[in-house]
Amino acid sequence: MSALFNFQSLLCVILLLICTCAYLRSFFPSIMDRNKTGLLGTFWKCARIGERKSPYVATCCVIMAFSILFLT
Repeated sequence: MSALFNFQSLLCVILLLICTCAYLRSFFPSIMDRNKTGLLGTFWKCARIGERKSPYVATCCVIMAFSILFLT
């Protein structure tokens, strides 16, 4: 089943995208900061969410890991 039709998989993909973008922005800030609009702007926005809401994102990652490991 595709991640678009399974809600838990969709949340997992979104969390992975946010975490990956925030991690890559720490290494390559100039690449992320110059692409603030368009399709690549989505990655900049995900990196911003990962940086500013990091305690909430980390909590969501732990909850998602627990649900994938023990409830599925």
